[in-house]
Amino acid sequence: METLEVAQVTDEILAARAKWRFRGLARPSFAQVPGLGEESVWDFPRPPRIAPDGRRVYVSHRGRALADSTRAVRVLETASPPTFYLPPEDVDATMLRPSERTTLCEWKGVAREFDLPDRPGSAWAYSDTFPEFAALRGYFSFYPARVRCAVDGEAVRPQPGGYYGGWLTHEIVGPVKGTPGSESW
Repeated sequence: METLEVAQVTDEILAARAKWRFRGLARPSFAQVPGLGEESVWDFPRPPRIAPDGRRVYVSHRGRALADSTRAVRVLETASPPTFYLPPEDVDATMLRPSERTTLCEWKGVAREFDLPDRPGSAWAYSDTFPEFAALRGYFSFYPARVRCAVDGEAVRPQPGGYYGGWLTHEIVGPVKGTPGSESW
């Protein structure tokens, strides 16, 4: 398959970026107020921000380790739980097969999905990014609904809705994008 490239920010990309109503500047009235040690997804920015995270991130499938890292980064984006991305050196990609499926994020760029033999669309990595997200290029993330993901031993819950790849852990409060009624956020 030909490599897709993010050459420029087009009018279509600008329109997609402009549609977001909330941008992390003020928490909406329906948002939960975070307690001590908690983070509100409504305090995360849009455009998203990359933040290093030194906690141990472990990903497995059918008892086999796919990734083990203390060098992950989180992408923090208004209304979504953080998505953890792992450096390729910390991922055992021998079981992952590149898929023909790609997605375009209006903020980050073009991502390619990866399949496990019995679980399509289990992981993704940005093959081409907008300049602000070049640090994510080649890093892997995994869908917690399709493989086991843990942060410092805590089992990650998948972001609701089936489409998004956010990682819900105990310190994240919402409501989060993907829950019923969140389409207008």
